[in-house]
Amino acid sequence: MANDNQPIIIKRIKKGGHGHHGGSWKVAFADFVTAMMAFFMLMWLLGSTTPEQKAAISDYFNNPSAVPGPGGASNSMIEHGGEMDIPTGEGMNPMQHNKPGEIETESDDASAGKATLEDITAEELEEMARKKERDEMESLLEDLKKSIEAGQALAPYKDQLLLDITSEGLRIQIVDKENRPMFDSGSANLKSYTQTILREISRVINKSGNRISISGHTDRTPFASTDGYSNWELSADRANAARRTLVEAGLGEAKIGRVVGLSDSVLFDRKNPYNPINRRISIVVMNKDTEKAVSEGEGAAVPEANNTPAPGAAKRPAADETKKKTTKPSAASATRTKNAGNTDA
Repeated sequence: MANDNQPIIIKRIKKGGHGHHGGSWKVAFADFVTAMMAFFMLMWLLGSTTPEQKAAISDYFNNPSAVPGPGGASNSMIEHGGEMDIPTGEGMNPMQHNKPGEIETESDDASAGKATLEDITAEELEEMARKKERDEMESLLEDLKKSIEAGQALAPYKDQLLLDITSEGLRIQIVDKENRPMFDSGSANLKSYTQTILREISRVINKSGNRISISGHTDRTPFASTDGYSNWELSADRANAARRTLVEAGLGEAKIGRVVGLSDSVLFDRKNPYNPINRRISIVVMNKDTEKAVSEGEGAAVPEANNTPAPGAAKRPAADETKKKTTKPSAASATRTKNAGNTDA
């Protein structure tokens, strides 16, 4: 019975709280704030220095053991207490040290290097200008193709328009078709649809600042005449008629760089000299090199053989445009015609 009345004692152990850790975190935080303050002060100081001072600071830290000047004088732009500063160098570069006997040699080398750099830069600029001009020609070519495909004025005649880019520039050729000639037979009178084609072409090429060249071509059918009028005069008169129409349509007169008649010297279809396709007008938006050659009276580069027909047009045979002859247009060509057997040139 005595054991039953014995009290039950329950011991509860209370765990103590976390001990005091001290202020070490405060020290770390203070170091961080100090470092940030120093960083922003450095940014502020760098922002207020001149490029020459920054160069001097950089030079000092790159070569802190530089030999001082005579008598403990410093050669650095940074002021060191107790030292005498001696300005050295020339111009805006105080770190340039002038050594006797080396000034003239270093100057000559620098001049030679500068001249070489200028030569390279001029060549690169010239190449960049050519590339830019080529891109402009490509863009003009695309504009013409879009006008042919989308425009109602040119769409019916797309098989008579051949477009390509040659060494002379962008070339547009308007060729005769068997049942659709550009001119009245044996004369320089433009058909109404030919005038429409030229007006549309003028609207597009007038966007370019380059000058143009116009050349007239005939087939090999001889022109019968008693006064010496031949295919040379006829081709020149037709080229001049095309020029007048382009100018009337808004093309600047100053953009006309050359008008020539080539007769049958540059055949489109060399296998068949009498093919109507040989009768054509060629309009070239000249590049700067060709313009320069024309202005100096040296002619122009030989056009590339590859031709890209307008959408829907047949591919042309290779043409060799190496022979050229400029002929003074004759006003009488508008009234002359060929004899009955030779009326298609």
